[in-house]
Amino acid sequence: MKQLKKSGPLYILLLPSIILLLCFTYLPMYGLLIAFKDYSPALGIWGSPWAGLKHFIQYFNSYQFDLTIKNTLNISLYSILVGFPLPIALAILCNQIRIGMFKKVFQVTTYLPHFISTMVMCGMILIFLSPSNGLISNLLGLIGIEMPNVLSDSSFFSSIYVWSDVWQHIGWDSIIYLAALSAINPTYYEAATMDGASKMQKILHIDLPLLLPTAMILLILRAGSLLSVGFEKVLLLQNPLNLAGSEVISTYVYKIGLQNFQYSLSTAIGLFNTVVNIVILLLVNWMSKKLTKTGLL
Repeated sequence: MKQLKKSGPLYILLLPSIILLLCFTYLPMYGLLIAFKDYSPALGIWGSPWAGLKHFIQYFNSYQFDLTIKNTLNISLYSILVGFPLPIALAILCNQIRIGMFKKVFQVTTYLPHFISTMVMCGMILIFLSPSNGLISNLLGLIGIEMPNVLSDSSFFSSIYVWSDVWQHIGWDSIIYLAALSAINPTYYEAATMDGASKMQKILHIDLPLLLPTAMILLILRAGSLLSVGFEKVLLLQNPLNLAGSEVISTYVYKIGLQNFQYSLSTAIGLFNTVVNIVILLLVNWMSKKLTKTGLL
């Protein structure tokens, strides 16, 4: 009790955050009951009849189940395979730059795209990749190459999504790795220099091993949102011609829930998505603790 009184001002400072967390994170979980009911807005959540697992079974048996799972996993795994190692490589590259002014310009240049809004980014992608008057189309036209309409081809959608995302966020994502690199004891580098180690050997035997705990924590967090592909960007780049490669769980939930008013089905799909993400998060965390002794829990 004495310790509680001593830290009283800190708990008061924390109170607004706790209230916001309860109001916007935990209290809305009451609405998950809709997934197990034939929800009607007129009857309310408690007044609507129970449906059990009816809506989950309906989604599992629908033709959209395989499509949305496949597309979501395709984009998510692609994003991790490309977007996870590149910020590490960029941070190591930036850490090797010794000219102060050039290093600052390099950092600012790579950070700035992160602050472009999703809508503006999608507008830029549509302008650049337009087959008639886009920037890339005009450049290819100068050498006599006709650009295909990649935005209408479902096979190109995941690449467009992932590489534009990498370009936008690679600099920002590298900040935490730069912070970890700056915390490395300089005596390690001095000892390696005394032993005649090259720059590449320092990277392989000092930088990468000491970055591993930070990298594993971030990998666990990314794995925990494996089925949560960014909704806004996918929806803005989506069109009827690329739907076979762009329909993911989040866009399907939006269409089912807000456009078709199937609230129970959309809630069931969203709950299924969340449960799978939690299971993957716990599994990857367990594997990380076994292999690297690093984990969230």
